[in-house]
Amino acid sequence: MKLVLASNNAKKLAELQALFAPLGVELITQGSLGIAEAEEPFHSFVENALVKARHAARASGLPALADDSGLAVEALGGAPGVLSARYATLFGRPKSDAENNAVLLEKMAGMADRRARFVCSLVAVRSAEDPEPLIAMGRWQGEILTELKGAGGFGYDPLLFIPALGRSVAELGAAEKNALSHRALAAADLVRQMREVWHLG
Repeated sequence: MKLVLASNNAKKLAELQALFAPLGVELITQGSLGIAEAEEPFHSFVENALVKARHAARASGLPALADDSGLAVEALGGAPGVLSARYATLFGRPKSDAENNAVLLEKMAGMADRRARFVCSLVAVRSAEDPEPLIAMGRWQGEILTELKGAGGFGYDPLLFIPALGRSVAELGAAEKNALSHRALAAADLVRQMREVWHLG
């Protein structure tokens, strides 16, 4: 089965393709089909993932998978949340991982409560009008460091420290990250649902 991934992020595609390999599905990006990205007007990961999945399914005529994920910091009331990828732009800075990380460090300067988590919402639909979207959530608990550590991954990976591992996410290998991450947790749940409801794998 071909699934349209409602993202043009190559690193996200690689992660998800590995996570969904057990089902034998092939993920193709919406960009490769000439589909523009959907608007993400909502305040929750679930709502944004659902609107992205329906948009990709409608434009492609194929089943679609969407991921909406980001960082939620306790002391910032859950921010940057759904605005994680463009957090820096809220403060007049360019959109980039480096700027996002710099802004987060500035906002958290002097804060004692460093608790945070990566959150991932995955939604799969068989069609744009699917009345029974499959929805999975994954959360990976950690703490925000006071400086960047590690060269792997992307986004906020160099700033989220996982106490149980004694390392930042950016210090993990790809295989280890894929086994433990918020996206891995959500994908495992969604794979189970796709087997039960869509009869895949």
